[in-house]
Amino acid sequence: MKEIQATELANKLKNGEKLNIIDVREDDEVAQGIIPGAKHIRLGEIPDRLEEFNQDEHYYMVCRSGARSGRATEYLEANGIGATNMEGGMLAWEDETEVPE
Repeated sequence: MKEIQATELANKLKNGEKLNIIDVREDDEVAQGIIPGAKHIRLGEIPDRLEEFNQDEHYYMVCRSGARSGRATEYLEANGIGATNMEGGMLAWEDETEVPE
């Protein structure tokens, strides 16, 4: 499974890269903050919404600590979709990055 550090992902955003970031947390968690530009798809919804993922694109998966997004990354990869898990999830994002403007 591919993984990326929160700081690396933040740098990609700061550099203006167009990224497909998917936040797999629950609604109440996302209400507390989300990475700018991220799309919210709860982990349990991914199998039913698989058609929303394009096999020609790459996705960066995010959750609170990295465990649920890791499962999502493995699921997408098993279905032929390129995905990378953000290590440490939003806990790492909040600790290690400044939110890009």
